[in-house]
Amino acid sequence: MTVAPGRGRLLVATPLLGDPNFERTVVLLLEATEEGAVGVVLNRPSETGLVDALPGWATRAADPAVVFVGGPVDQTAAIGLARGDGTDDDGPVTPVLADVGILDLGREGEIETLAVDAVRIFAGYAGWGPGQLEGEIDQGAWFVVDATPDDALSSDPEELWRSVLRRQQGDLAMFAAFPDDPSMN
Repeated sequence: MTVAPGRGRLLVATPLLGDPNFERTVVLLLEATEEGAVGVVLNRPSETGLVDALPGWATRAADPAVVFVGGPVDQTAAIGLARGDGTDDDGPVTPVLADVGILDLGREGEIETLAVDAVRIFAGYAGWGPGQLEGEIDQGAWFVVDATPDDALSSDPEELWRSVLRRQQGDLAMFAAFPDDPSMN
C-alpha cells in the first residue's frame, strides 16, 4: 500500500536515493501541497549545543540538546518543533502531528508561561518544488510512512532510520537490515 506524502508523514530515504544530503535520513513533512513540500531531517544532530545557538529555548530542549541540521536549504533559517499542550491554531505551536508541531520561535520571551515541554531546533530545511517530491517517490528514492509523535523528538536520532523501518509491515521492514556499505555484504 502506498501512502501519499502529507503533513505529519515521514519520508524515509531508500538505499536508492543516491543524494549524500539525504542518505539514511528521516524527514518529517511540515507541509505538502500541489505547490511543493517542506520538511525537516529528524536524524542529523549537529555539534552545536542549543544553549549556544538559542539559549532561551535550551531549558526546554529535547534530548540530545543540540541544533539539528534540518536540510540543505537555507541553513541560516531556524525551525522549531515542540511538544506540549500549546498545540493549537492560537497557541505557540502549529499542529503537525498529534501534540507535536511547529514552534513560534518569536515567543522566546514567554518561555516560562508556554505549555511546551520539549523543543528541538533545526538549522535549514528540506524543500521540493511542484511535483518534485512525487517524482522522487515514483523513482524509488523515498518511502512514505506514518509518523509517531516520538519520531519528531527522538532521543536516539542515530537509530531513527532503522527503527522507523523496523516497525513497518511486510517487505518494507527488511530495509532496516540493509548494510551501510552493500559492497561489504
